[in-house]
Amino acid sequence: MSVFRAGLASCSWPVFVTVLGCASATRPGGAMDDRQPRTYEVVRLTAPVTIDADWDKPVWKSVKPLELTFFMGERPEHFPKVQARLAYDAEAIYAIFRVQDRYVRAVARQHQDAVCRDSCVEFFFTPASDTATGYFNVEMNCGGTMLFHFQVVPRQNQVPLSPADLERVEVAHTMPKIVEPEIATPTTWTVEYRIPFDLLRKYYPAIRKPAPGVVWKANLYKCGDATSHPHWLTWSYVDRPRPDFHVPTSFGTLLFR
Repeated sequence: MSVFRAGLASCSWPVFVTVLGCASATRPGGAMDDRQPRTYEVVRLTAPVTIDADWDKPVWKSVKPLELTFFMGERPEHFPKVQARLAYDAEAIYAIFRVQDRYVRAVARQHQDAVCRDSCVEFFFTPASDTATGYFNVEMNCGGTMLFHFQVVPRQNQVPLSPADLERVEVAHTMPKIVEPEIATPTTWTVEYRIPFDLLRKYYPAIRKPAPGVVWKANLYKCGDATSHPHWLTWSYVDRPRPDFHVPTSFGTLLFR
């Protein structure tokens, strides 16, 4: 399997218009208790990490994955299995996603393009416990192209990270940058990235640097707005009449250990 590495990649305003076009969130076969905000324990790494998109490497094997089991709108015909692992060390937070997918597409070419229209995974987070103070949205397609913004009020006065800052995000992915035409057969893909804490501090000076007992708020998503089988999956339940990922009040909890 080929692995691709980059400094970063893309997603912009048209994305949010597209995401808003459907109906309400639920969980397949889930009880109401399942809809309580999720909590995930983020462990501290004890060894260096090579960013290579290898889901099975030793450093990740001891980290329990979370899974995206909720969906927004009607239950999608195509429901990919999406897992993620998060971890940290003294300098950065790490994320890796594995998607057992189908109908895979990636056409965004530039950083901060509308990557949510592609086969895309997303990590929204407030690096503190109060979502009212703002949040980051990191949206990455299967080809490693990323959008990375900060905002206090959803979709208002969004601050895109600068090109120089995007280059500091170390990224690896198992699919090529462009996937077109769409791959209609079952395909598993992985993306992995490292975000330095000092980079986040430039846009959010009040960051709570992770340490045992520190809490951040977050949600994780999977979408594919302009694929042949669109879907909107979430980790923590979002109660909205239409698909909408920009709902920080529905973020779950990241508890650092």
